[in-house]
Amino acid sequence: MIIHKIYSELFSINNILRAWQKFRLGKTRKYDVISFEYHLEDNLFSLYDDLISGKYKHSTYEYFTVFDNKKRDIHKAIIRDRIVHQIIFDYLESIFEPVFIGDSYSSRKNKGSHQAVKTFRYFAKLASSGNKKPCLVLKCDIKKYFGSIKSEILLKIIAKKVLDKKILQIISLVVYSFSDYGGGIPLGNITSQVFANIYLNELDVFIKQELKARFYVRYNDDFLVLDNSQNRLEQYLPQIRNFLEVELQLQIPAHKASIRKLYWGVDFLGYTILPDVVLLRDKTKRKMFDNLTEENAVSYLGMLSHCNSFNLKQKIISIFNNSDFLSE
Repeated sequence: MIIHKIYSELFSINNILRAWQKFRLGKTRKYDVISFEYHLEDNLFSLYDDLISGKYKHSTYEYFTVFDNKKRDIHKAIIRDRIVHQIIFDYLESIFEPVFIGDSYSSRKNKGSHQAVKTFRYFAKLASSGNKKPCLVLKCDIKKYFGSIKSEILLKIIAKKVLDKKILQIISLVVYSFSDYGGGIPLGNITSQVFANIYLNELDVFIKQELKARFYVRYNDDFLVLDNSQNRLEQYLPQIRNFLEVELQLQIPAHKASIRKLYWGVDFLGYTILPDVVLLRDKTKRKMFDNLTEENAVSYLGMLSHCNSFNLKQKIISIFNNSDFLSE
């Protein structure tokens, strides 16, 4: 049973200190963290006083861009706000994690992209077992998901579980803090991870309970439904589209929805998945070699361990002409 914390307990000075300690992990050399820590006691008690007195307001964001496989707009909050984000993230995770379906894999403990791929492959075997029909995959991707999340709908979903109105008010401040930047939720906030899962849990429940789809996997806004019936998947798609548009005001563009036979190959989370093999996508492969250094080679080899990639592993080793780093 969920124990709903009261406001004064959630934003106690001890919980603020705990959130700070959790937030600062891996960030101790960053300038803003060092500056905040220099006056740590004053900063934490100032935040505590603002939260308890009802004077807390969310500050503006610092904007910058990063480039991986595409340009991403990042909005970074100041540290006192990020401490509040950490508290809210932990609180909402404790409430919603027990009600999330087992087969959503983004930003959840003991989940992740590799586990999502494993589950997809397992479901593919089950979907095609016992008959001669090939496994078919309905693959969808939501248009500009983070930027399309509607604050009012998100808060309405959260309010079903969060009973303390004062806590809900602080959550509202965080949710609406991005309204001056185009709306939605920002890349960069830890709260955005749990907000994104809370929002699309509504879709998860619809697909599993209303459509009765047996084999379904979601990672963030990429999701798959597996079946051996073309007709069934063709019936699912307009129902899914209608649910997203009416209930969550989200869209699946025409080019972001497809029904494919598994043996044609299905692109999912950087891999091309076929019935008996998993290959690294050509686009992912090019990105890997563009960014490859001796410092990140072990990480890339770890990624390759989740697919059929003997030749790629050998190529990485040959680039450095030295395999000693593999044992480090």
